[in-house]
Amino acid sequence: MKKTCNFCGRSDREVKLLITGINGNICEDCAIQAYQVATANGFGPDAKKPSGGFQLKRIPKPKEIKEHLDQYVIGQDEAKRYLSVAVYNHYKRLQQPVSDDGVEIEKSNIIMVGSTGTGKTLLARTIAKLLDVPFTIVDATVFTEAGYVGEDVESILTRLLQVADYDVEATQRGIVFVDEIDKIARKTDNPSITRDVSGEGVQQGLLKLLEGTVVNVPPQGGRKHPDQEYIHVDTHNILFICGGAFDGIERKIAQRLNTHVVGYNSVQNVRKIDKADLMQYILPQDLKSFGLIPEIIGRLPVLTYLNPLDRDALTKILTEPKNSIVRQYVKLFEMDGIKLTFTPEALQLIVDKAVEYKLGARGLRSIVESIMMDAMFEAPSKRYKTFEVTAEYAQQQIDKSHLQ
Repeated sequence: MKKTCNFCGRSDREVKLLITGINGNICEDCAIQAYQVATANGFGPDAKKPSGGFQLKRIPKPKEIKEHLDQYVIGQDEAKRYLSVAVYNHYKRLQQPVSDDGVEIEKSNIIMVGSTGTGKTLLARTIAKLLDVPFTIVDATVFTEAGYVGEDVESILTRLLQVADYDVEATQRGIVFVDEIDKIARKTDNPSITRDVSGEGVQQGLLKLLEGTVVNVPPQGGRKHPDQEYIHVDTHNILFICGGAFDGIERKIAQRLNTHVVGYNSVQNVRKIDKADLMQYILPQDLKSFGLIPEIIGRLPVLTYLNPLDRDALTKILTEPKNSIVRQYVKLFEMDGIKLTFTPEALQLIVDKAVEYKLGARGLRSIVESIMMDAMFEAPSKRYKTFEVTAEYAQQQIDKSHLQ
């Protein structure tokens, strides 16, 4: 008896696959179409999330966000508080119902300032693990003014689209961390008459993204695919967090602190200033002196700073976080069946060297790497059961690697 598909009417000879049920049959083409219809209506594992307002069963409170950051990042309480509140308010903005009272909550983009190795990028990466919104980290150094070799600022949204699996609704509620924002500072004090290809020009390109506009985003990146169709992304609900080392901005802060008062009071004020941590006195006008244009500073209303790392903080960074440097090496050796330990004196030596090199937490990593290089080369072959790093051994390896 000839079997036919109950949906399209084709016989079993005309189709490659005919799925037979109790009272009917369906061919492979009709089965695929049925699956696509079900997916489009919100059913199945590949179903698209319904568009509309962002819904989240439970918004993490600012204290909970900070507690999560505390597990991975040592210190920097001020920056953590600012970040936690910003992310919490971002969630609330996304859930804001349409009301007739005319009150619309505006987003508060953030700029974080701190010297190298203090944890700006680590804060961003750690907070990404907690979020229920698309999150991406981009580097401002790759951007150039439109029309020049390099990436256009719109590629920021291309990366956010990719993270969100090209779901435009999800992309429009995402968070972007723009790293190395200080590298696009204006190269001279005067507004550019000629082109400032990777400086002021990029800042001006970022203005529309930060404030909120509908951008034509190339889904596969910039100029390599000129025939691609653009995707329209509204940036009004995308939160931007910017970070930069702003190397040398302490001099701008010191100049301002020493000149903003005249007479006897100025002497008193100078005495109260903590010269070891001038970053805590940063104000938007210091960013302007450094080379950010006033328009972009105005679109980054929340300004926070990261403290330089002292010996205590560096010691804690070595051992305390869930993903600490020491724990990473212990895990590496454990995979070879070797129990690795560090003596307190060895850890103190590592911290002393990191303070000497002034590279922050990144300096710790390079020092530990140079100390452990020979051990990582020899130990797997010699089948040690235990390996202890002492201060003497650490000093020998440092001398050998010419880190002095």
